[in-house]
Amino acid sequence: MRFTLSSSTLASKLGTLAKVINSKNSLSILDCFLFEIGDGQMTVTASDNANMMKCFLPLYECDGAGAFCLTSRLILDAMKDLPEQPLTFEIDETTNSLRILYQGGSFRLTAQSADEYPRMHALEGGYTETTLTAGCVAENIQRTLFATANEELRMVMNGIFFDLREDSLNIVASDGHKMVRNMILTSKSEVGASFILPKKPAGLLRSVLSTDDETPVTIKFDTQNAEIQFADGVLICRLIEGRYPNYASVIPADNPNIVTIDRKGLINALRRVLHFASESTMLVKIRMTQNNMELNAQDIDFSTEAKEDVVCEYGGVPMTIGFKGSVLVDILNNLNSDEVIIELGDPSRAGVIRPEEQPDGTDVLMLIMPMLIND
Repeated sequence: MRFTLSSSTLASKLGTLAKVINSKNSLSILDCFLFEIGDGQMTVTASDNANMMKCFLPLYECDGAGAFCLTSRLILDAMKDLPEQPLTFEIDETTNSLRILYQGGSFRLTAQSADEYPRMHALEGGYTETTLTAGCVAENIQRTLFATANEELRMVMNGIFFDLREDSLNIVASDGHKMVRNMILTSKSEVGASFILPKKPAGLLRSVLSTDDETPVTIKFDTQNAEIQFADGVLICRLIEGRYPNYASVIPADNPNIVTIDRKGLINALRRVLHFASESTMLVKIRMTQNNMELNAQDIDFSTEAKEDVVCEYGGVPMTIGFKGSVLVDILNNLNSDEVIIELGDPSRAGVIRPEEQPDGTDVLMLIMPMLIND
């Protein structure tokens, strides 16, 4: 069998698929990529037994069909320094010997049998399906992934919750200290359904999808698995099983004190005062007065303190509230608008942060829990 394809296209896809493969695998065959040739294209697959991603590559020429496996590390190293050019693969199926021909040279490798490679079957019946643009999926995962937890006891908090409702698709993540809720108003379902996407496949989607891509992404899921089809590939993954907490119940119904403030200016001010905060708590006290936000951080153990005033729009009651400064910076970094709106109730109530300009068709809300302060 002989076929030819672009070296840069192959290198790019292999680099993406390599993120699926674990550093240590229970099955040695999972250290390999699976290559399948047929119908004028090549499908390359990587798997860790819980997640499987396939990418489709067009071929310039092809004189047959077949399948084989190659060790991922070896083929990645071989492709790393090749400039863009046509690559020709020649495989002797009787000896499993593979030759890769490029301008001025060649590689010779030993292929492994594709029969040993595990398969994950596509969903068949009894699943829910929804379609979004690639840009919408990438943008919402990117905005949400940082808020997932790393817990052994509550595994459901370690993923992104997709909640398909009658009026919207809500994409949610929380670690108990912060929460992100993206309400996508253009996607809805008469029959409610939900799933929890683990962090690894979410990160894989973020790396393979572009935020400015308008091509459709089809998401199919049942109680255990999800199949996500994008323009030139598909991701099949196991889902986190369990019941996600009622995220709507922690969003305050009414936070009447509204702050409008420059996002980047607040980030820079927080970073300056955080150098003087306690390393154990990272507490920043925020005192709100008329059109002014005072940031205060101190470390009693080392007798250090920093204060900074930031101009804002505020007409609410004077109040002092404490937040973990590093968490507040993370939230602000994952918003894109020039200005943000911070909704405050009282020092014991969660703060709600929204971008002043919402993305098209989406209502973004981020929430931060307060910290106890002693005044």
